[in-house]
Amino acid sequence: MSKSKSQQIAEKTIFATFKILKEAGGEMRGKDVVDKIRETITFDEYESHRYEKTGYIRWESILHFYTIDCMKAGFLRKNKGTWILTEEGEKAIKLGQEKLLVTATKLYREWDGKRKKGAIEEGILEEDITEVNTSQAQKAILSQYEEEAYNGIRNFIVSKNPYEFQDLVAGLLIAMGYYISEIAQRGPDGGIDIIAFTDPLGTKQPRIIVQVKHRPNDNVSSDEVQKLAGTLKRNTDVGIFVTSGTFSKPAIKEARESREHIELIDFNRLTSLWQEYYVKMNDEQKNLLPLHPIYFLGSNE
Repeated sequence: MSKSKSQQIAEKTIFATFKILKEAGGEMRGKDVVDKIRETITFDEYESHRYEKTGYIRWESILHFYTIDCMKAGFLRKNKGTWILTEEGEKAIKLGQEKLLVTATKLYREWDGKRKKGAIEEGILEEDITEVNTSQAQKAILSQYEEEAYNGIRNFIVSKNPYEFQDLVAGLLIAMGYYISEIAQRGPDGGIDIIAFTDPLGTKQPRIIVQVKHRPNDNVSSDEVQKLAGTLKRNTDVGIFVTSGTFSKPAIKEARESREHIELIDFNRLTSLWQEYYVKMNDEQKNLLPLHPIYFLGSNE
């Protein structure tokens, strides 16, 4: 049985995705995965065609379409623009380029068959993804929209200088109901960037000590978490470490096992909190990271 062009594109891009994620330690931003594929694979005119309706490149759309198979198969997860290779996905690399995709599609159909029995005949591959499985094609497009939106938010935050990022964190805390007592000015801050309380006068416990690091491409180390713990002088103090990047596994372990109460807020958690409390912000706070929500018809899957 001859393979469709869509399947051929899917085989090489999905396999490349799995290898890229494995080499990156298991996870990477989806945009970076796509960029890496673009650097390592040469695509012909058909594969590089840009759809007039969506503006997306054919091979990128097909890749996103088949990542849904991989997610339902348990090989891949997506979280706020980050693609994560599961343990099962890493093992699936050994199947090879062709069998990996066939296995993922088979597992997806088994899942879909249980959800909607008899809807898809076993063994038939998609000749045209927009015609054979409209629902999955729509999910793929929405996935691309979501990743583009998330990348736009990330790029906006990355463009801020450290003091603007610090102000953004302070704005979020205010929207969450905290009262800012102090924001560090330029110069040495002794490991304390923001001090906040739960009441206007700071008479109630706890006192909240906030350390802010604007390093979008770096991990916060365990040593840095330890230093924050060292600034908590009162028994009731709570430490919050906010970064525009991520925390290393040792840093997460350090915060979890610390005698002091330390909350870690990485980029993903920061943006989630910003979206959650956005409606409670005034115009000045919203302008620190302006958002415009758009709602699409979803599904119950």
